[in-house]
Amino acid sequence: MSTSVPSNVSPGIPLGEGERSTSRLHLGSSPTLAALNAQVAECERCPRLRTYCEGIAREKRRAYRHEEYWGKPVPSFGDPQARVLLLGLAPGAHGSNRTGRPFTGDGSGAFLYPLLWEAGFASQPRAIARGDGMELHGACITSVVRCAPPDNKPNAEEQANCAPFLDRELALLTELRVVLALGKIAFDGYTGYLQRNGRIARRSAYVFSHGAEYALPHGGWLLATYHPSLQNTNTGRLTAPMLLRVLARARELAGLG
Repeated sequence: MSTSVPSNVSPGIPLGEGERSTSRLHLGSSPTLAALNAQVAECERCPRLRTYCEGIAREKRRAYRHEEYWGKPVPSFGDPQARVLLLGLAPGAHGSNRTGRPFTGDGSGAFLYPLLWEAGFASQPRAIARGDGMELHGACITSVVRCAPPDNKPNAEEQANCAPFLDRELALLTELRVVLALGKIAFDGYTGYLQRNGRIARRSAYVFSHGAEYALPHGGWLLATYHPSLQNTNTGRLTAPMLLRVLARARELAGLG
């Protein structure tokens, strides 16, 4: 486990408190996660991604041919008073791009949500569709890129286009204590946020590895785990006990018992 504890750490300070975002999004005088999510769903900034997602939604996978695909950028999901944020890479083409909710309807979600339930963050173990009754308690889920990318590989410009959404989400999550990065791209996306908002001077001090944890200079914690993709879970690179330990640690650091 990697742990960095700078001398000026104040872990009890919410990560979103007093945030000055670089975002150009305009949410009105009373911004909320719901208002931001509405803007996310309408975003057209990345033509390549929009073309890909809309094409997948039209063509569909045979198993889901009778379903109406979401086919739009995927908003965050969870508790507006979350103390833990799970940050992923991007929606899956036939998962979140189909269901419209993060980690819902594919193998990654089938692995993740039962563990969130076991860790006390989710109201039920199965997540199959919006409206299935799933609720998160003390946690929220989002991603660094909001549209499903071809081959699960967003380019640098697409990641930059989505960065203001993450900035605003983190500003709105005023109770946040812990960010859990699901994979290296999410980890790099969050350390990029920290640097551009003046919370860290250098990203080089923050190295991704499963189980890594860093106490941040202005409060809160950054944790990391391998992404719960089928490539990782089917090969045993990431097992349920491995991820459950990280979730339990996130709960502990967030003061959720």
